[in-house]
Amino acid sequence: MTTIETATLPVDGAELYYEIRGTGPMLLISQSGEGDARRSEGLVRNLENEFTVVTYDRRGLSRSRIHEPSARPSVAAHADDVHRLLTAIADQPVLMLGCSMGASLGLHLAATHPEQVHTLIAHEPVSPWLLAATQRAHHQRELEECQEVCRAEGWRAALAPMARTLGINPADQEIEEGVQLPPITPERAANFTYFIERDFTAIREDQLDVDRLTRTSTRILPAVGRRTPAQVFDRLCAFELAELMGVEATEFPGGHNGNLTHPAAYAESVRRLADR
Repeated sequence: MTTIETATLPVDGAELYYEIRGTGPMLLISQSGEGDARRSEGLVRNLENEFTVVTYDRRGLSRSRIHEPSARPSVAAHADDVHRLLTAIADQPVLMLGCSMGASLGLHLAATHPEQVHTLIAHEPVSPWLLAATQRAHHQRELEECQEVCRAEGWRAALAPMARTLGINPADQEIEEGVQLPPITPERAANFTYFIERDFTAIREDQLDVDRLTRTSTRILPAVGRRTPAQVFDRLCAFELAELMGVEATEFPGGHNGNLTHPAAYAESVRRLADR
């Protein structure tokens, strides 16, 4: 089994936990949703023989800590955490895979510190600012409604509206042979609560200088899940990003959470894009 190097890093107002494993050029994976450093173990195992894979717990999740628990995170603050992490561990630009919220903060990093990321694979960024005003307001309200359910009835009740908003149907998911989805542990339950109550607000309020993004030297490669419904905002955001950057979106296996359901095929898609 590959040795996993673990460490923590002080950042602005928080402490980040991160892991490094594998060999080869560096690949930073910024996870989706409530995902921490070990959310997509199957995917990482399929990549660690070709890449030095870096994963981490976003501030507020699992082993990462926030000094002031009541502090409101922002997507820009999450992106600054990644900037500081890469400053500490990388001496040259890296390949970054951003999934969902991870893709959103990857866009911030590409706009503000393009020298740190040579290529960003942005899988279905949850970035309503990419959408036209009417669509944006509708999907921001969807996220707000998920938060209202979570605050009134708890994280478990909020899973169903959250899954609908993101286009995930737990009753109808293709899963690679031999793959088991991770159980919901007490730690993961706490992460869900933080993600919905805090990070959904960050997503709803997020803004980015589009002109700055279009001028980035980072190669941005939008991606969409093959089974993600056409009308959900994360898929729409990926296509809007592709149009903005003047590229085509690449189809990945599975849906919004294909990194979990199709780790081997998803890893192959990452390899193909990295080799372009």
